[in-house]
This record gives sequence, C-alpha cells and structure tokens, in this order.
Amino acid sequence: MDDIRGELRTWLEANWDPELSLREWRELLVSSGWAAPSWPTEYYGLGLPAEADGILTQELSRVGAPGTPTGVSMALAAPTLLQHGSDALKRKLLRPILTGEHTWCQLFSEPGSGSDLAGLTTHAVQSGDEWIVNGQKVWNTSAHHADYGLLVARTNWDVAKHAGITYFAMPMRQAGITVRPLRQANGYSSFNEVFMDDARIPADHVVGELNNGWSIATFTLAVERRNFATFAQRPPIKGDGRAVKEAQAEADEYFSTYVWYPQRTGRVDLLIERAKTAGRNTDPVVRQKIAKVLSMQRVMQWTAQRAVIARAQGKPPGPEGSVAKLMASDVARAAAEVHSLIGGSSGLLAGEDAPLGGTITEVLISVPAISIAGGTDEIQRNIVGERVLGLPREPEPHKDQPFRDVPRGSR
Repeated sequence: MDDIRGELRTWLEANWDPELSLREWRELLVSSGWAAPSWPTEYYGLGLPAEADGILTQELSRVGAPGTPTGVSMALAAPTLLQHGSDALKRKLLRPILTGEHTWCQLFSEPGSGSDLAGLTTHAVQSGDEWIVNGQKVWNTSAHHADYGLLVARTNWDVAKHAGITYFAMPMRQAGITVRPLRQANGYSSFNEVFMDDARIPADHVVGELNNGWSIATFTLAVERRNFATFAQRPPIKGDGRAVKEAQAEADEYFSTYVWYPQRTGRVDLLIERAKTAGRNTDPVVRQKIAKVLSMQRVMQWTAQRAVIARAQGKPPGPEGSVAKLMASDVARAAAEVHSLIGGSSGLLAGEDAPLGGTITEVLISVPAISIAGGTDEIQRNIVGERVLGLPREPEPHKDQPFRDVPRGSR
C-alpha cells in the first residue's frame, strides 16, 4: 500500500487548493479517480484494493482536504448501485453522489409493513417509458431534501410476496411526491412520511431485475446494519479555505437531522462523570453497572472493527451487521438503566435546568428507537438464528401464496 499512498500524496500536493469551491474540489477528485479509489475505473474509481479507501481518508485528513459527502448517498445508494445497478444507471447516478450534487433517502418501511418489509403495498405500474407509483412510506430520514430515493415497490401481485417486488431509483423532486415531517416523542423531527400519488420513475431506473427487488433490498439492509454503529458519527473536518468551510456547512445541515442520535445510543460517555457529579461514584452497585456497560461497549467496538476490516478487504456485508446492531441495542438499554439509577426521578426532568440541560431525559426517551431503526431486534435475532446458527426458519404460513390473496391489514 505504500506505493498507493505515495502516488496519492503526489497528486494531493499538485492539486489540493483550499480556495477551490467544494464542488470544484470534488470534481477534481472524481475526475482523477481518487474520490473512490476502490471503485472500478469505468465508474469513476481506480480499481484499487478496498484498503485504498482508508488510505484516502487518512491522506485527506493529513492535508486538511474534504472528501466525498457523508450520508445515505455514499453509505447506501452508492454501494447498492455499484453492486446491482445497470451500466447506464451507474454512469448517470454515481458521479453526482461523489460530488454531492445529489442526495438520497431510503424508502423502505410502510405504515403496515415495518419489520415485515416484504408485505409492502406501495405499487408501481409500467406505462410506456415510465413507472407510475402510488403508496406511502414512513420513517424516511432526510426525505425532505433528497434528490433521489431508494424505493422498493410491488410490481406483481400474483406471486409470493418476496417475488413481486422491484427496486427503483426514484426522482424525489416531482409533483407526485409529498413529504411530511413526523414529530417524535423527544421533540425532534428527523423522520418523514412520504406519499406517492402517481409519482413517476423513468423505465430505465429499475435497479437490478424486474421483480427481484427483495434480494437487492436485503443487500442494502446488510450494508446499513454493518455501518449502524458509525452511521451518524460526524468525521472531523480540519483545515481552512473555501472548500473546507463549504464542507463544514454541508455537514452542519446533514448532521442537524441526527443531533439526537448520540442520546439514542445511551450516552455511555456521560456515565462516569454523571456518577461523580451525583455523588454515586462510590456506590458499589452503580460502579458494577457502569463497569458492565463499559465492557459491553468495548466488545461492541471490537465487533464493529471486525466489520470495518471485512469491508476494507472487500468482503460483502453479512449477518455480522445484525450482531453489531443487537449489541448496540443492548448497550443503549443498559446505559439508560444506569442513567436512571444515578439520576433517579430527576432523570425525568426536561429543560435547561434539568440534569445536563435535559440530555438525560432525551436519553431515556430516545433509547427505544435504536431497537427499531434499521430493522427491529426481533428481525436481527431471526437473521442470526437462521443464517449463523442454522436454526429452522420462522414459520411463514402464506410464503408461497400469491400476495393478492394474503390477508393483510384489517383483513
């Protein structure tokens, strides 16, 4: 890898200019192939080993240069398109992801199909050179400003539910789409519900094959779970100049949506100081429980590191993402329990005069979300049981029945 690092350093010395605009800098990165060096050369990369992406991050940080955008676009859309998109889709949609011109959201869950994603009823019908989409999605982060959405919709009602789903890259900025924010119990509005009323998708925006969307959706979900522990963590942006300032502004806008996510993970980092401040740091029960949470967190971090190494080696995402997500849920719940033990009834207070300005209250209200987002704990246990432990699959009484005839909702 030393030769790759040396080549990249030479290129950065010749091309990095802090006074470029962020868009100009990213266009340079993309044109050179260094924006995503592990991507194929025909799709804006250099065809280098996956480890080159980590070298890029290190070297950009060393010189204080921003990289590609953070978020669903690079974390979910790009890997899915690279793996399953047609040549035409890759050429059309990948470059704007790398430059930050286009942002993406995920359109999977529905009001009646959360954990049972394959039971979705949002449907698409082809009409000439377009697909006409009708239905509703929910829990869609950043849908209010996305340019494209990763959409799964039903395209065949006369086959089993998993077999009649197609995966689309849907343009979001059109008259047939309405996005409404959802107010959460913790006071934030990170999520949206999306209504599609005769929304239109170009016929060539099918990702993969018609009616084979389920396998592609499981790929996207596996990538999401592998990245779950670090998905909303803001990478440091160092340096000065126009490009850096614009990258910081871009990150500010993006991470404003996720400002409560640290509370969702339980804020393990606050436990020791909270115990000291409350005079509970000598309580043997509190000390034991804090030690247990810190131990659980360290094991979770090791699991996440193994996933990072696997990704750097180019291995496809697998069930290890479900293990990591389950561990994140366990750590968050255990941390919330200790916060309650330390703070007592004061943990229920909100506002500026509450403990840590109400942060503890946010922790207690937000932690349940981590067991739901990205697939519930129950779904993750099914994945681990079936794919890792080899246990029998969960009974599916309507597995082979045409979806049109499957009882659902009030039926």
